Amino acid sequence: MSYVDGFVASVPTARRADFVAHAQAMGQMFKEHGAISVVDCWGDDVPEGKLTSFPMAVQCKPDETVVFSWINWPSRQTRDEAWQKMMADPRMQNAAEPPFDGKRLIYGGFAVVSTV
Repeated sequence: MSYVDGFVASVPTARRADFVAHAQAMGQMFKEHGAISVVDCWGDDVPEGKLTSFPMAVQCKPDETVVFSWINWPSRQTRDEAWQKMMADPRMQNAAEPPFDGKRLIYGGFAVVSTV
């Protein structure tokens, strides 16, 4: 059964190029460690909600943009093993700080139950 890691973050709008470079570098590592695909999206039509919303969830500031990303894995086991390998990967140890506030990052792992 396939597995997905999902992420939502708030990135300073002026740092879009930094985010893209970070996402591409991380995506390459995820693929090297078994990911099927990695998708990173820059918010374009992300309305502020009254009760819940992506901007509210990540405490998006006026000068920031919401990003939404996901990683497709062949299985949870592959994902778990990949994350362990990535945490030990020297590139992770030497990587620059991500261009967003990690304290406001939302992430989770999901078992795929339906695809169309």
